[in-house]
Amino acid sequence: MQKDDKIYIAGHRGMVGGALKRCLEKLEYTNLLTRTSKELDLRSQAAVMEFFEQEKPAYVFLAAAKVGGIMANNTYRAEFLYDNLMIETNIIHAAYINGVKKLMFLGSSCIYPKLAPQPLKEEYLLSGFLEATNEPYAIAKITGIKLCEAYRDQYGCNFISAMPTNLYGIGDNYHPQNSHVLPALIRKFHEAKENDEAFVTVWGSGTPMREFLYADDLAEACIFLMKNYSEKQFVNIGTGEDLTIKDLAEMVRSTVGFEGEIVFDASKPDGTPRKLMDVSKLNTLGWKYHTTLKEGIKLAYEDFLSKQSVENMAN
Repeated sequence: MQKDDKIYIAGHRGMVGGALKRCLEKLEYTNLLTRTSKELDLRSQAAVMEFFEQEKPAYVFLAAAKVGGIMANNTYRAEFLYDNLMIETNIIHAAYINGVKKLMFLGSSCIYPKLAPQPLKEEYLLSGFLEATNEPYAIAKITGIKLCEAYRDQYGCNFISAMPTNLYGIGDNYHPQNSHVLPALIRKFHEAKENDEAFVTVWGSGTPMREFLYADDLAEACIFLMKNYSEKQFVNIGTGEDLTIKDLAEMVRSTVGFEGEIVFDASKPDGTPRKLMDVSKLNTLGWKYHTTLKEGIKLAYEDFLSKQSVENMAN
């Protein structure tokens, strides 16, 4: 991947795509191709094909997706399945038709069975039942992996896949209902602090274990794999370290400076009991994360505060 090669980042306005764009610019890649969803509807096969025919990108990072937390996944089940299937199918097929040199598809750790052994090894894919709340999203992401494998098998395409763990960072979604656990906690603790509330309620029992990776670290790993990996099997990307939701909540509370109590609502779903990635394959290839969770939460909170000030100015 040369500095002047045309590189298409699908989903550049999302947290992952934004991190990829920042990282590529920092590394002085000069020919980055982007389109907003208003400019290009990735669910439209005709529009995607026309775009690829006109632009002829050499490399593609497929980071575009419809994403959300437990509530969003469980509420918008049809959209999460349909939209994600259409986006990945259209891009992967257009990349093949238009001779893209290499494509990276980004999935999610929710592709693994709910009760898979821990830590999650790449070979555990399709070895058991999925977590029910995010099954449509997981099935869409598994399909993306299998599409890349199939296009590689049948047409010789150099299409690879990477499975990130739970992500957070600059450009995250802090929506009260549709966000993931870490940004949701940042918002909850911040608002509780602003409103001088006595406690914050956190969904679930607080016992599930989760792993978190800073989005800019993910971007570095993706570029590393794009340059150094061309095998059929997908690669896990994560830290290889996890903590309980209770400990995460404590860490966010400390970062935000909220002094009230934390109350866990055990009537709400916990999701998968544990999701820890086995990242030995990635580490063996030569890449390891470097942003600690404490450091990353501080950076994410600063990003949240900057968004709040922009919103306040707009109002």
